[in-house]
Amino acid sequence: MKRVHAMPFGASVHGGGVDFALWAPSAASVVLLHTPAGGEPAPHAMQRGADGWHRLTLADARDGDSYAYRLPDGTTMPDPASRFNPQDVHKPSQVVDPGRFEWTDDAWRGRPWHEAVVYELHVGTFTEEGTFRAARERLGELAELGITAVELMPLADFPGARNWGYDGVLQFAPDASYGTPDDLKVLVAAAHALGLMVLVDVVYNHFGPEGNYLHACCPEFFNAAERTPWGAAINFDGPGSRTVRDFFIHNALYWIEEFHLDGLRMDAIHAIRDASPTHIVQEIRAALDAGPARERHVHLVLENDANQASMLSRDAGGRPIAGTAQWNDDLHHAVHTLATGERDGYYADYADDPPAGFARALAEGFIYQGQASAFRGGEPRGEPSTALPSAAFVSYLQTHDQVGNRAFGERIHALGDPVLVRAAFACLLLSPHVPMFFMGDEFAASSPFLYFCDFGPELASAVAEGRRAEFGGFAAFADEAARARIPDPNARETFLASKLRWRERGRQPHFARLCEVKQLLDVRHRVLVPLMAGARHGGSHESGNGVVRVRWDLGGKRLHLLAHLGTAPSAQATASPGTTIYSVDAVADASDPSALRLARGAVLATLEDIAGG
Repeated sequence: MKRVHAMPFGASVHGGGVDFALWAPSAASVVLLHTPAGGEPAPHAMQRGADGWHRLTLADARDGDSYAYRLPDGTTMPDPASRFNPQDVHKPSQVVDPGRFEWTDDAWRGRPWHEAVVYELHVGTFTEEGTFRAARERLGELAELGITAVELMPLADFPGARNWGYDGVLQFAPDASYGTPDDLKVLVAAAHALGLMVLVDVVYNHFGPEGNYLHACCPEFFNAAERTPWGAAINFDGPGSRTVRDFFIHNALYWIEEFHLDGLRMDAIHAIRDASPTHIVQEIRAALDAGPARERHVHLVLENDANQASMLSRDAGGRPIAGTAQWNDDLHHAVHTLATGERDGYYADYADDPPAGFARALAEGFIYQGQASAFRGGEPRGEPSTALPSAAFVSYLQTHDQVGNRAFGERIHALGDPVLVRAAFACLLLSPHVPMFFMGDEFAASSPFLYFCDFGPELASAVAEGRRAEFGGFAAFADEAARARIPDPNARETFLASKLRWRERGRQPHFARLCEVKQLLDVRHRVLVPLMAGARHGGSHESGNGVVRVRWDLGGKRLHLLAHLGTAPSAQATASPGTTIYSVDAVADASDPSALRLARGAVLATLEDIAGG
């Protein structure tokens, strides 16, 4: 099986050579610099069309050749649609013939979303080697644990040798520090052989600050009148936006079709400026549905701080009209506030009654469904989410963002009350939400996850100073000496400190955590997942004095979740009906079988038969 995504951008290999195409309406002329393997670069004038496209076919160009574009002002740049840039973002691109790769997973049709247990990982820090090949060798351990979906942090080529990935500038090129495009394809095929879906994080709201040559060759790609935290917005709705929209639609299809991925996670769609009648997210969904999703499961996961439930709506058949699911920061914030006691910044919005907030998030998805946010100056945030299925929410105790945006990259199990962290994790894994691990969660990794990058000297200095200044408003970093201790994002040591220490997995107390997670995921897959397929709505909840109850109706059963997340050493509660499927520190009262004594951190899950009720 060969898989090639045909697109109007970039270099396309065919029997008669290679077609090169660059959209640059503002450039009067463009020269292609073609370098055959082992040869010298040769200039070739491209033909400019009235539509702003510059095109050229070279009959003697081949897979593996290098090429770059030269603009009238002398700027030499890689292809914005490069499939591979082995010498990083400032150097020439490489012609890639995707038809040369022989796939081995022809029978793979993906997995339905309710089966997802997601594992977010950063390729560069997931293993010591930091490559696609090394990551592939660890996939078996994830599958054995009960993970069913691997989500790769952004792969788009970024400047330097290390980066979180959110500074990518070549959207079609997997970063060469991780390996070749074929190495990524081998990883995907290996994952599919183990029953693992693979998703990749894509960033369509901005380009990184170094190596983005689109400003030079194609200012029409941006809308200077619309600003984002990263500068001028990408032009999704102004003059010329049709080609810009097509660029990103083809990018989404490219990852899904050419790399046989099972879905995308779209970063910060709230930062996309798009007033078009059909939002770009919806247009991408439509393109996926009209293409690869006709034959297999393809999922679209959103990050959306605006809590737009409308972006997660289902049609009459239960199919999503845009996002399959959304990262649920509300649930994270409630758990973090509950477990750590932190109230700074946006955590202040979740400080009143964290157990109640956690219960609401489990039952309804969002906590903020239109209420005023004090952190946002009293502005309302969110839309009602009670009509959405629980699987529309990807929920977690931490992510790369929530760990890495701390000054020292501490994980929640290093910061929070271990009793409450353990209980909250059990509640999440036993809920019908789609749970997500951040790499190392499963064994309570001791390594931090810090913010790291590898910019050129001038930008590197500004980033380091800006990072330390960012924390200057916190009491803990009020003096300059304290801020100086914050790791330099550009230092290689910062990157190395963030790598997982896999040997911990077999040592206590990490091994105990791993065994507990495996037990919880076994219950989830064996008992709950078969009931979740037809679930169309969320649940109901109640709480008081730190004791929370949440109920969901699933496939003729009612799932009851009871937990003591308060401060008291113990609490009394009425027993939940049904058969116990999981219990920790919940003991029946000998004098009253309808009553339970819950130790702090107790969790009880039961299934009640409601068929025909």
